[in-house]
Amino acid sequence: MPTIIPIRDLKDTNAISQRCHDSQEPIFITKNGYGDMVIMSMETFERQQVMNEVYAKLAVAEAQHEAGLGRPLADILKESEETYGV
Repeated sequence: MPTIIPIRDLKDTNAISQRCHDSQEPIFITKNGYGDMVIMSMETFERQQVMNEVYAKLAVAEAQHEAGLGRPLADILKESEETYGV
């Protein structure tokens, strides 16, 4: 369940920082009852960036597969085994 707090609660920055690190999730800030901002720890942000890159690469791979491009994984693994002894 997302954490939602009013903007007036941002006065205690140490508590908000601790909450960001403890929850490891974004915290949604409201202003006058409407969504205004999202804050999160650097670790959470970096993790989300990595996942965005993974999803983007998976989308490219899926599009290539649908277009008939690429090679079967079994062929790649066999070739890697022959080349690198893995």
